[in-house]
Amino acid sequence: MKEFLCEDFMLNNEVGKKLYHEYAADMPIYDYHCHLSPKEIAEDKRYKNITELWLGGDHYKWRAMRSHGIEEKYITGDASDKDKFFKWAETISYCIGNPLHHWTHLELRRYFDITKPLSLDTAEEIWNACNEKLKEDGFSAKGLIKRSNVKVIGTTDDPIDDLHYHKIIQEDKEFDTKVLPAFRPDKCVNINKDTFLPWMGELEKVVGYPINDIDSLLKAMNERVLFFQNSGCRIADHGLEGVKYIKAGKDEINDILLKKLSKTNIDEEETIKYQGFMLVFFGRLYKKYNWAMQLHMGCIRNNNSRMMKLLGPDTGFDAVGDYSIAEGLAGILNALDETDELPKTILYNLNPSDNYVLGTLIGCFQNSDARGKIQFGAGWWFNDHKDGMVKQMIDLANLGLLSNFVGMLTDSRSFLSYTRHEYFRRILCNLIGKWVEEGEFPYDMNLLGNIVKNISFNNAKEYFDIEL
Repeated sequence: MKEFLCEDFMLNNEVGKKLYHEYAADMPIYDYHCHLSPKEIAEDKRYKNITELWLGGDHYKWRAMRSHGIEEKYITGDASDKDKFFKWAETISYCIGNPLHHWTHLELRRYFDITKPLSLDTAEEIWNACNEKLKEDGFSAKGLIKRSNVKVIGTTDDPIDDLHYHKIIQEDKEFDTKVLPAFRPDKCVNINKDTFLPWMGELEKVVGYPINDIDSLLKAMNERVLFFQNSGCRIADHGLEGVKYIKAGKDEINDILLKKLSKTNIDEEETIKYQGFMLVFFGRLYKKYNWAMQLHMGCIRNNNSRMMKLLGPDTGFDAVGDYSIAEGLAGILNALDETDELPKTILYNLNPSDNYVLGTLIGCFQNSDARGKIQFGAGWWFNDHKDGMVKQMIDLANLGLLSNFVGMLTDSRSFLSYTRHEYFRRILCNLIGKWVEEGEFPYDMNLLGNIVKNISFNNAKEYFDIEL
């Protein structure tokens, strides 16, 4: 029986152990998509206790605590930080088989040198030990990034953001991690949402002129993309539910936009036409500036209306959707490819039943612009556990080239989440080692080691083409 979280954790064959320890473990981290706060990085925030650092904003943990019957006051409510920590300690003991158990204990080991399992019995000791550590140098926002050997961070930023904090970060010559904005224009694309008209009002303030037709909107978006480009942005991101596409000309889109601006309801077909038009418009801009476009698809959000009213979005009430994505996604990619304006694109699905949709679609649009120009993205959100990662990599290997995969990302709001890269690398090495030991791939450690190092870091470095 293996010891819990031993040095060969997740590594169940000799080739996998060698690949991880000699090739993957020491590779730097390229975290090209996350939700870290640029403000906290710019101000090099220090955390008053482990609860503030660990539990604030982490809806993964919140969902587990609710599933364990913990009262909401200990999750997002007004209970003390210590009481919230103790309720998490109570919950984690019951998370057998859940990646939260692994992540929690990896973070305790890698950052706080704590090897005891967290439980109600150890909560007081671990609470005190973590909080003492947080007083030391190296436990601020920038300190944690440096300790984790992170070379690039891509945040998630609204087009109307002034990127003030990114500028402050970039002016710090002693901090050598690249922290770059990523362009996320969901509020511009989602014409059917309640956020659309208020956001248009904010956009007008930023650009300094009225948005009263499609030409003025496209002009404004061109300006904001250029502003992000000049601020170091090289990656865009879109959060989609289903993906449908009906081709429509600019005049028709203008009519739809004018209806919305006049507060007249638009129907589903008009919504689909507008959203498709804007996605193709943005894709062409990204190609112009050599950005990579990320499409995250398949989440059904804010399912609990009572809790949405109490807590707002992004608090743990989203789920996997069963939307149709294949035909619409193919239409959008093809519309961009027809004029040779398809940018480098990473496709993520929340519903694992769509793996083969993405795994086969990417092969329809590859070319010599880049190795793996169209990527099947890493197991995302409800899929970033062992089974989800293995399934995504096996399906990618079956249908495309796993060797060109740009690898893992944290998609997190926590500065301790970099252990997810370690978790991923262990799973990757074990999977490849298994194939080799079962005689399915040659035992060539130089080749295998390079594949592992590339997926861990080098492929992302080449793909995003950001000077380090």
